[in-house]
Amino acid sequence: MSTVSLPSYVAPMLPRAAPDYTVEPQDDELRLALADRLRQRPTGTFVKASRGGDVRLVLDAQDSAALPVYGAAGKVEGRLELAKTEGVTNVELKIEGRLHLREIAEGGTSSIKMSLGTALLWVRDPNASHSICPSFLNFVLNLPPTFTHEEKTYPLPPTFSVKLSGLPGFIATIEYHLSATINKPHAVPPLVPIVKSSLLGISIGTTTITTPFIYYPRTRPAAPIPVPLIPTTEGFVEAPEWRVCESAVVPKVAGVQEIRTRLYLPASRIFCVKQPIPFHLVLQSSAKSLAAFLPCVPYPTLMNTKQATRLQLMRQSTVDVRSGFTSTTKTDMWRVDCIGEGVFRLIADGTTTILFSGEVKIDSSVKVPGFRAAGLSVKDCVLLTVEPPDPHRSPFNHLRQIIPVRLTTDSADGAGVGAIPGIEVAVPTPPSDQDNWRA
Repeated sequence: MSTVSLPSYVAPMLPRAAPDYTVEPQDDELRLALADRLRQRPTGTFVKASRGGDVRLVLDAQDSAALPVYGAAGKVEGRLELAKTEGVTNVELKIEGRLHLREIAEGGTSSIKMSLGTALLWVRDPNASHSICPSFLNFVLNLPPTFTHEEKTYPLPPTFSVKLSGLPGFIATIEYHLSATINKPHAVPPLVPIVKSSLLGISIGTTTITTPFIYYPRTRPAAPIPVPLIPTTEGFVEAPEWRVCESAVVPKVAGVQEIRTRLYLPASRIFCVKQPIPFHLVLQSSAKSLAAFLPCVPYPTLMNTKQATRLQLMRQSTVDVRSGFTSTTKTDMWRVDCIGEGVFRLIADGTTTILFSGEVKIDSSVKVPGFRAAGLSVKDCVLLTVEPPDPHRSPFNHLRQIIPVRLTTDSADGAGVGAIPGIEVAVPTPPSDQDNWRA
């Protein structure tokens, strides 16, 4: 009887010790995902007292800011503190917004009122002779996501202000406030002329306490910024995470070929205001045409001079001024501002192809993304321009290429950082290529 020999035993290799934890990836590591991290909800309060100090409006879950701040579908909660409750018949709370348009020269105004919520905190029971208002009245109201004007529904816009110069000039503002009214009709002295006071709009015996607040809805891109494209001698290796926008600088003279441009942007075209916008640019033509185009090429050595080729982030604010003003006033007024400037880095300089990469750095003053609310709209675009330094002698025409983009308050990979529980961070839809631009 034969015996089968068993294989020799080999001890398994023990796994290496786990690497030390670091908050940010090391040089040989890549972040695949970042889980939402919710910081503790603010525990501070915002307090507004009436002129006489008899009423205090206390708002919970606030940081140490000059005004209360709420996000999309924000929960407005707090309490009213009444030092004197005798004679109070009812207590009401209101949240309102106002889109206000003021003409600078003539002084005309037009307003759109947004009624966002009311609550009757207490009302005296007429059948109970000893019905006394409590000294503390708690409340919770949720901000609505939309408002309606002239049978059209719009997302609730952020707090905002813009000045539009011209003849006439306008200032457009979006403001929000919370007010509480404490009614004491029996507190009116018998000698007060009630008829006269009512004609003047004075409500004797009523105390109203009001505070403005900041509405700041938060948004984020659906995906983080993609990894950069790989350069080749003919351009960049295209990837689905990047969108190519093609155009051409057309020549004015015979014998010169057009300069074909390929601008690469992240495909979503949705960017956080706190992060630069990456891009790649390819300039391609014959060797003769590229040589003639050299004065327009954004070489880094020329950055101290006025650039012929620029990539900018532009913001257009438009106001419909028809409502509330004379028919001679223009229907629309708008202004276009540069809110970001591109910085080019030379990647490859060939005979027929020149490659650049770079970033558009967004101005730190930009806090609010684009929106549309009734007669006011704000939208953004990336603008590629080529303006030859000497247009009369240059063999090329100018180029203006507009690519609509959308901005957000938060980044995609840091979506939960600093978030408050219950505050929604929405993902906007990509911008439309059909947007009407005046840039």
